[in-house]
Amino acid sequence: MLLRKYMSLLGIGSAKIDLVLSKESYTPGELIKGYFFLKGGTIEQQLKRIDCDFVRIREAGEEEAILDSTTILTSTLLQSEESNQIPFSFKLPSELLPSGSETTYRFKTRLHFKEGVKSIDQDLIQIV
Repeated sequence: MLLRKYMSLLGIGSAKIDLVLSKESYTPGELIKGYFFLKGGTIEQQLKRIDCDFVRIREAGEEEAILDSTTILTSTLLQSEESNQIPFSFKLPSELLPSGSETTYRFKTRLHFKEGVKSIDQDLIQIV
């Protein structure tokens, strides 16, 4: 049991997060709906917060800009192998440029624990 705890602190067998969206393509100004899917690891872990950034990446200049950010503070105890869902909604800005070879958009999600390595997820979306 102690070995599993220390492995979890290093990120091996720790809880994971996945942002699940209803679709992949959106228009500027559209409301995105989905949920954060939490999956417990090999031991119970105390959650601290969930950060989700909406990011634009411009390939030519290798520029990454955070356009908006959301933080959910929590003190939930996620049991071993437990699954949980937290609703997610986000209204896209109306002045977004369409996705293409030069510009991409994504959500970068991070699950922070009271102890241990954070879990990271990235979800690419298309703006049409």
